[in-house]
Amino acid sequence: MKRNRSQAGWTTRDLIVAIAVSTVATVAIVALLVNIFERKQEARNPFFRVVELTDTTDDPAAWGKNFPLQYDAYQRTVDQERTRYGGSEALRHLPSKVDPRGTLAQNKLEGDPRLKTMWAGYAFATDFREERGHAYMLVDQRFTRRVLEFKQPGTCLNCHASTYVAMLKAGGGDLFKGFEKINQMSYADATRLVQHPVACIDCHDPQNMRLRVTRPAFMEGIRAYKAAQGIQDYDVNRQATAQEMRSYVCGQCHVEYYFKGPEKRLVFPWSKGLKVDDALAYYDEVDHKDWVHAETGAPALKAQHPEFEMFNQGVHARSGVACADCHMPYKREGGLKISDHHVRSPLLNINRACQSCHHFSEEELKNRAESIQARFGYARDVAMDALMELIADIRQAREAGKSDAELKAPRDFQRKAQFYVDYVEAENSMGFHASGEVLRILTDAVDFVRKGQLALRGVTPSAKRPASPEQRNPNDKRRPG
Repeated sequence: MKRNRSQAGWTTRDLIVAIAVSTVATVAIVALLVNIFERKQEARNPFFRVVELTDTTDDPAAWGKNFPLQYDAYQRTVDQERTRYGGSEALRHLPSKVDPRGTLAQNKLEGDPRLKTMWAGYAFATDFREERGHAYMLVDQRFTRRVLEFKQPGTCLNCHASTYVAMLKAGGGDLFKGFEKINQMSYADATRLVQHPVACIDCHDPQNMRLRVTRPAFMEGIRAYKAAQGIQDYDVNRQATAQEMRSYVCGQCHVEYYFKGPEKRLVFPWSKGLKVDDALAYYDEVDHKDWVHAETGAPALKAQHPEFEMFNQGVHARSGVACADCHMPYKREGGLKISDHHVRSPLLNINRACQSCHHFSEEELKNRAESIQARFGYARDVAMDALMELIADIRQAREAGKSDAELKAPRDFQRKAQFYVDYVEAENSMGFHASGEVLRILTDAVDFVRKGQLALRGVTPSAKRPASPEQRNPNDKRRPG
């Protein structure tokens, strides 16, 4: 009896097809294993030592030979892409001997003339522009009118250049001595000691690439802050965690500060805490003022750029998120996981900066952030308008002949209100870093204005204040920072 083909077993054709399929599968598996092996080798050897880096290699291009992926991203900070409420489009500028720049950032003073009134008599009233990327931080400082037309100390250089090597050299190998020496120089002399904006060596140890703090002002500031928490002799480079360092290296520059004494020592006012109230209490205790307001005679304070302090009052800090997680999020390059050194707004990089934690659409996340910023902008305008009214009232009272004794209390309230408004104005997240905290600050600013106007009318304002958020919830032991 005959059997059909299926009963007779495999034909030659069937065997050939089976062998071919088996071969393709084997090749695919081998290729996959080879790819996995290569990626593991890449991850095991994250860079090739093309050049030897030392503790005096401040040129980022030299570091770029060993770390081309990071360097390529670092160079991209020349972009000037705006978000809805931040950043700056390039404005064409005719280069000159005085100012050789080909582009400028937008002028904030033209956009909001109230800033001139707030800073009347101070250098910021002459030139204040939108912030640009790290690539411009040195050149924009060198050619701002605040430097060209006003005598500034070398201290200003700390947040606008790669200063680590310059400080080492100026101090003969002693970082703190060099820091002190450069602070006391004129800006014109100090700026000749540096060549680059913030660079790799300012945040990384060249031997093992670990993050490190290189700015003495931050080392001293964080030690004072930790001491207030009961932690004595805190050494940030020895005791901070790797995740903390991803914020601390940013906090070397994105902070509130002042120049202390005739030596112009850079100091972060953190010995009482990281809130605006703590900074004001510190300044009141040491009797510090940045200038005397030209219209009212008030001893005024100029807030700087307290992103680190404000971030530490927000939900992201409380959740263990670091600055770099959002502004320098991790990305994959082959088998490598690296931080994106194209430092920018998370709203320009929502997929990696936000969606790794927040599982909503890019449009939804963008709308949430812009809603926070829009509400902040409204509250900021209300407080700014109130401050303008207080300044006008004090100016008129001064012109009418009221004595310094009669104006002492109103001027003190102006000092407080102005510092609070300026604090959130100078903080560059438009309220996003700590939305609840900025609204509290602006509420207090309006209250200071109200009390200043009462004082002008001879009414002694009540010293009683509502309970603070901490007093309202004493069982909440979580504290950012």
